[in-house]
Amino acid sequence: MVQVTLWGGLVPLAGGQKTLDVEASSIRELFRKLEERYPSLSGPLKTEVAVAVNGTIYRDDWSISLPKDAEIYLMRRLAGG
Repeated sequence: MVQVTLWGGLVPLAGGQKTLDVEASSIRELFRKLEERYPSLSGPLKTEVAVAVNGTIYRDDWSISLPKDAEIYLMRRLAGG
């Protein structure tokens, strides 16, 4: 089980919850389960999210394994150039 903290813009799409507990072994599975539970998160999860796993930020590699009891933050993806 991992604990997921959502950035403020996602909270209304998750029924007003800022922190969620999800059973997932990878970022990809985490996204799938969040989309099943909260279908309105589907769009933002595909295009607007970076994921911090125990302090390390991932932008595109959704195959990363999630350690048991990992602390996960879904953050707005920042564009740069």
